[in-house]
Amino acid sequence: MMVQELFISPGHNYFGHHGQPPGEHVLVEVDAVECVAGRGIRGDRFFDYQANYKGQITFFSIEVFRDVCKLLGVEDRSPGAARRNVVTRGIDLNYLVGRRFMLQGIEFEGVCECKPCYWMDSAIGPGAEQALQGRGGLRARILSDGVLHLSE
Repeated sequence: MMVQELFISPGHNYFGHHGQPPGEHVLVEVDAVECVAGRGIRGDRFFDYQANYKGQITFFSIEVFRDVCKLLGVEDRSPGAARRNVVTRGIDLNYLVGRRFMLQGIEFEGVCECKPCYWMDSAIGPGAEQALQGRGGLRARILSDGVLHLSE
């Protein structure tokens, strides 16, 4: 698995905004993120969110993103539009659900799919929620400390 892009955000734009307009927290693209076991990514909106939270870190496939954009005719969005932390290349993220895995010396536990919600239709494009069904990414727990970097 290759790390294509990394993102953090200090606040929620969609989570907890049902029935309201989205938030306006900037998504920050970074070269590295500090993963803290049991707590999340330092500086991210879900850091210390709750004990044993299933989405301490989230992963999203660049291949899925490109496929969805092609299907929807979308050309002006970044993979960051999905608001996942780690954009990967070269792995089926669904394979990692229920499994422990290592990435750059850090241990993670794949918990469940990041199920797409209706916000994806505005973040990526109309039809994105449906197009992402079954491939919305991976929610995971961080089991060991370390720094995750972009792959070279």
